Amino acid sequence: MSYALSTTIRQPFAATVQATRDAPADQAFGVLTEIDLAAALKAKIDEHIAPQVMLGPCPTSPPTPATD
Repeated sequence: MSYALSTTIRQPFAATVQATRDAPADQAFGVLTEIDLAAALKAKIDEHIAPQVMLGPCPTSPPTPATD
């Protein structure tokens, strides 16, 4: 059994990452964290993988009493 979603994007990797960074702004989210997996694996274990980036979006609106 596999739990995965995938899609094929027909534009350069950098443009896709930038579009993904920009998209949450339409819903009042911003990217708080970003991890370059390829660079991290290369630095830690000298392993080469295809470019992969993990983005961590978070709401940009002020916290509500429930989230204080």
